[in-house]
Amino acid sequence: MRSTQNPPYAPALADVRNLGILAHVDAGKTTVTERFLYLTGATHKRGEVHDGTTVTDYDPQERDRGITIFAAAVSCVWYGHWFNLIDTPGHVDFADEVERSLRVLDGAIAVFDAVAGVEPQSESVWRQADRHGVPRLVFVNKMDRAGADLDRAVESVRTRLHTVPLVVQLPVGREDGFMGVVDLLRMRALVWDGDGGEPAEIAVPGGLAEEARRRRRLLEETVAELHPAALEEFCADAALSRETLTAALRDLTHRGEAVVVLCGSAYRNRGIEPLLDAVAAYLPSPLDVPAVRGTYDGAGRERAADPAAPFAALVFKVNSTATGRLTCVRVYAGTIGKGDVVLDAGTGRTERIGRILRLHADRRTELDRAVAGDIVALVGPKTARTGTTLCAPDAPLVLEPPVAADPVVSVAVEAARDTDTERLVAALARLAEEDPSLAVRTDQETGQLVLAGMGELHLEVAVEKIRRAHGLSVGVGRPQVAYRETVLRGVRGHVHRHVKQDGGAGQFAHVVLDVAPLDDPSAGGFVFASTVTGGRVPREYVKAVEDGCRDALLEGPLGGHPVTGLRVTLTDGATHPKDSSELAFRAAGRFALREALRASAMALLEPVTEVTVTVPDGALGGVLGDLAARRGRVAGSVAEPGGTVVTATVPLAELFGYATRLRSRTQGRGTFTTRPAGYAPAPAKQ
Repeated sequence: MRSTQNPPYAPALADVRNLGILAHVDAGKTTVTERFLYLTGATHKRGEVHDGTTVTDYDPQERDRGITIFAAAVSCVWYGHWFNLIDTPGHVDFADEVERSLRVLDGAIAVFDAVAGVEPQSESVWRQADRHGVPRLVFVNKMDRAGADLDRAVESVRTRLHTVPLVVQLPVGREDGFMGVVDLLRMRALVWDGDGGEPAEIAVPGGLAEEARRRRRLLEETVAELHPAALEEFCADAALSRETLTAALRDLTHRGEAVVVLCGSAYRNRGIEPLLDAVAAYLPSPLDVPAVRGTYDGAGRERAADPAAPFAALVFKVNSTATGRLTCVRVYAGTIGKGDVVLDAGTGRTERIGRILRLHADRRTELDRAVAGDIVALVGPKTARTGTTLCAPDAPLVLEPPVAADPVVSVAVEAARDTDTERLVAALARLAEEDPSLAVRTDQETGQLVLAGMGELHLEVAVEKIRRAHGLSVGVGRPQVAYRETVLRGVRGHVHRHVKQDGGAGQFAHVVLDVAPLDDPSAGGFVFASTVTGGRVPREYVKAVEDGCRDALLEGPLGGHPVTGLRVTLTDGATHPKDSSELAFRAAGRFALREALRASAMALLEPVTEVTVTVPDGALGGVLGDLAARRGRVAGSVAEPGGTVVTATVPLAELFGYATRLRSRTQGRGTFTTRPAGYAPAPAKQ
């Protein structure tokens, strides 16, 4: 069953699948990707994570750490279907890489461990895919592990992800004896001999025949409940044909009303061929998803996935390499060729395309053109950043960019030699350009360069990249968390008159503000409203007041941290016939809110994380005591064979160095994962 059609290949748009692999750390995403590449003929040797020989984990840090850090795109062909595949990171610190990838994908495979089921980061990436409306398949991996249980994993999908799992396979053998799967649609079994090779198609083993019939019936009943056409056939014939069942599974997947579940063992090369078939059968092509929507000059516009339409593409990643700057794009509409000129819709500048490259992780194939549905890299654009729309100059369009998360941890960085400071500044700027979830600023008090990111590991990887890629010796300070300030009790009717006269045209603005907390200040956000009547403050000045208030939110009165979780209402104001202007009202809004915040009761917020700790037998007491000492609040615990899984909410500031402490308390057998849980009130003294 090994396909040998390698890129380059020009598929019909209906045969293209743009998909990603999503999962928790160590669920087997990269191994699944490697098996895809091998079975489709894109590679001639199976790469292994533990050997550091995988295609997509090509960065030296990925191979050293044994985890995926950077999303990597590859392409392959499976019996006439072209797959553009992005292998995404599983660690929470790199969730922004997943966000940017999901923004340009049409489908995804969620990989779950057959023993652990749905894990915390699995839930996070699932919610990300929900936000983007990306249809998914589920692959329950590691069916050969001790304790593997397909039914338990499926139940965790149902209860934790709140979706309807449609299981289309039954495992043949358990744990180390796992040898194949029963296809419930064809009622045939696929069995693999050894770790690889061609699967043998056989009749359903006698011991599984009754169970297979029962599960096929359950699948038909569940699909009939969800799909009108299937229900009609089920009522007429008391059964569903294979064709009807396949079509219904595809429709339900596209609409996100259910998820098809398959199983296997990627490491032992079992169950991958049916998964490739499922991608082709159930996940959407670019023609199956709604036309991409954008705006220009305030008007909404659509672009269909048509090579003949005006060109439109979204930049989802920027890479600086030794040979130049690569701008990775998803082409949504139109055709682009070498030498063509495109418009950067954000800046209004035109750029010429020098080269078009098909990505295969760190290797590239040069193309003459790219069409709607392609995921490629462009050489030529010099200013395009992540989230930029590139489009035809005569048909401008701005697509919605991926949303970058706010950094929560920062460190001070400095060059070991003063002469390298300028090189360090340039290296940090390039890092922030490649990864929008990194932020670089200069501390106003100390003059130090501060690098902020999504977690300790995120910052470690960034600093190590500077050292390796730029040959710089860099010193790093102690991590600091990003605090926020919020309003506990606001003020009403705060008056501010902004009057400035220094020769020539003056400035005059009079505003009255009410400041109040949101219902849940720790959830964050800012709401601005105006109740001014009678035209006392013209509409254009109301917007200027809002902009001024947003300026004031950047530094709060407690410690200069950003302010969040409040509602500001402009209740009254006055203008001057000559001296009022948008500039004056913006300044008035800024000063008025600063004064109002100083008069309000304020509170400091700190970022908190949900921590899931797997504790071996005999170490539970010590781990719970340590969590309590770190101001952790235990939300629950579940006993499992050999240990306990504890879930707690812990301030991020208390988690620095936790990995080392947990290893020492559990003789190296304890593990933990984290995910952001928002903000919570911080103790009075910090």
